[in-house]
Amino acid sequence: MQKKTTEAYVVDALTFTEAEETITEEMRAYITGDFVITDIKKAPYKEVFFSDNPNDDKWYKVKLQFIIIDEKSGKEKLSAVNYLVQSNTLQNAVKNVEEVMNTGMQDWKLAAMTETALIDVFEHDGTKHVNKVEEDDRPEYEDAMNAELQAEGENVEV
Repeated sequence: MQKKTTEAYVVDALTFTEAEETITEEMRAYITGDFVITDIKKAPYKEVFFSDNPNDDKWYKVKLQFIIIDEKSGKEKLSAVNYLVQSNTLQNAVKNVEEVMNTGMQDWKLAAMTETALIDVFEHDGTKHVNKVEEDDRPEYEDAMNAELQAEGENVEV
C-alpha cells in the first residue's frame, strides 16, 4: 500500500529551478507513484556543517551570536547567524560547532540550538550545469567579421 508523506530537505542551489531539478533527481530512486514538490523557499542558514560520522543522521539549527564593535558608537553589538549542523545528539552538535568555530578569531556565543525535521541536505554540484563551449561555437559577430576580412583578402584563422 502506498502512503503519502511530506518530508523536508535542504538543497544547495543557485535558483529555485535548480533546487527542484536537484531534489527530483536525488529522490527518483526512492519514489514510487506521484512525486509533488509543494514548497520551495530560501533557507535561513548561512552555512552547513557536515559530519564524517555515518551515525550522524539528524540536523540541528544553530543560532550563533557574534560580538561586533559598532564603529560609530564604539559599543558592542550582537549579530545573529543561523547554521545547520549534522550530528546524532545535541551534545555532539554542540561539540561539532565548537570545533569549527574555535578555529577562527571572532568572538561568538551559542544562542540557541534545536533539532530540525530535515531528512537530508544535498550539496551543490557545480559540474552539472556548466555550459561547455565547443570549438566552433563562436559569437555571430566573429563570423561576420571573419567573412568581411576574407572578402578584403586578408589572412584570417577560422
